[in-house]
Amino acid sequence: MKIKEGFVLRTICGQHVVSGEGAANVNFSKLVSLNDSAAYLFKAVQGKEFTPESLAALLLEEYEVDEATALKDATVLCKTWKEIGIIDE
Repeated sequence: MKIKEGFVLRTICGQHVVSGEGAANVNFSKLVSLNDSAAYLFKAVQGKEFTPESLAALLLEEYEVDEATALKDATVLCKTWKEIGIIDE
């Protein structure tokens, strides 16, 4: 998986928000709000290939969380990002 080109993470009024920029994302009229851990993962993998397992590994490095929870959360996050159209497989 990879975050699609043209999606940018910004902090607006203390909130982490992903928006689509450029002609390729002209039909993406949403702002996606991310919590701190999702924003950390977005920054860490932007421009890189990733899997739920690699996201879980990043969570384990940064947060005090068990492996099963990290993998579950990373899997849900990947599914959500795919559903809203900000990643390619």
